[in-house]
Amino acid sequence: MTLSLEPCGKNRYRLRPSGDMQVEALVFLSPKLKAQFGESEALKQLADAASLPGVVPPVIGMPDIHTGFGLPIGGVMATDAQNGVVSAGAVGMDINCGVRLLRTNLEAKSLSTGKLEKLLAAIEKRVPSGVGKSSLYREFREADLEAVTHRGAAYFIRRGYGFPEDEASIEAGGALPGADLKAVSREARERADQLATIGGGNHFIEIGEVEKVFLPEVASVMGLNEGQLTVLIHTGSRGFGHQICTDYSARMAQAASKYGIRLPSKGLAAAPIDSPEGREYLAAMACAANFAFANRQLITFLVREAFEEVLKLPLEEIGLELVYDVAHNIAKFEEHNGRLLLVHRKGATRALPAGHKENPARYFKTGHPAIIPGSMGTASYVVIGTERIGETFNSVNHGAGRVMSRKKAKSSLTTEELRESLKGVLLRAKNLRYLLDEAPVAYKDIDEVVGTLVDAGLTRPVVRLKPLAVIKGEGDEG
Repeated sequence: MTLSLEPCGKNRYRLRPSGDMQVEALVFLSPKLKAQFGESEALKQLADAASLPGVVPPVIGMPDIHTGFGLPIGGVMATDAQNGVVSAGAVGMDINCGVRLLRTNLEAKSLSTGKLEKLLAAIEKRVPSGVGKSSLYREFREADLEAVTHRGAAYFIRRGYGFPEDEASIEAGGALPGADLKAVSREARERADQLATIGGGNHFIEIGEVEKVFLPEVASVMGLNEGQLTVLIHTGSRGFGHQICTDYSARMAQAASKYGIRLPSKGLAAAPIDSPEGREYLAAMACAANFAFANRQLITFLVREAFEEVLKLPLEEIGLELVYDVAHNIAKFEEHNGRLLLVHRKGATRALPAGHKENPARYFKTGHPAIIPGSMGTASYVVIGTERIGETFNSVNHGAGRVMSRKKAKSSLTTEELRESLKGVLLRAKNLRYLLDEAPVAYKDIDEVVGTLVDAGLTRPVVRLKPLAVIKGEGDEG
């Protein structure tokens, strides 16, 4: 089956139903991104998703779309809550791989290169990076896993590992409902020793600067202003979530025939939402999502501690307040056009428009921040959804998106090229050779990717962030 995109509006391309597809797919690409687009496998994955039972049109491909396992990264799939399916592969391996933004009261220019280097060292001393790394702190390794997975970030906030107001600035309040640790395998529970770690792959901790403000009034609500020092934290549920996805992908694949589901691919193994497999996956997925919220909360606590140590200032003066925390790789029950759906976002971010009832109170009139990180060495954005964002089930892209596979980047790039491409951004890593697959050239142009949805009328940029210093973990993850 040959799949081709046809234009159907500004930066919009339609993939008409063919073969087993029940509904159409809609891909958002600017003219430049469309000219560069060669992801035939990603289109097949969208078509596969469009063939699952109960899928609601359209299946979405974001501007950062690239081939994943099952559903492409940068994919959004909604299914009917009563008659649809849930797919572990359509959520992804790194459940609730997400990003949070912290603002400070400091001007970026007030920190010397030497001070930035000391901050990176102080953070790295507290927060391990790299695949397979466990927490340095016994109290985190031995935390009450049931409490963490059921209560999420709030469990640690209320134990003193955060500001009380943090909870109101996290998607879903930092805890998805319905978590049940009994739905999690022993193998997954044994991998739950990685709280307060970032892992590898595209995960990072970044100290940056608000380089440009596009919407001053909205930025003011978020506490952001030009020249301000910021911190981005990007990580997820680590090995815990990875094992849950592995477990349930296998279980769904085995159970599909009993429900009369013909799976288009192993990566899109699925089960009816109201089946034992479906209900238990959602309970386990919520455990992993809440683990990830708790993970980012603990890292925030340790980042605040590192800033206090290096700058010799009280937190009241430094700031480091949470602007917002958004989730990627998650499935959530949401109402769209009066219908209850299960929205799978794989490498995509929720962006509620102004006035949406699920916005936090502080962002009710603006819409909550959607944080879109670039690659290391390139800009990141904070955007808000417009009144038209419902076209994508209130979703935006989660990053720049790969344009070069990890394998190709590792084989074709050198450490010298990587260092030069960082353009003076401080990088804390043990061996640059292991980060070649994360070089900026391996990713799409973040300005072009973000601009695609802006020009399509779905988002508005609030601020552009410039990286100053980055901690990256080694190894392929996320």
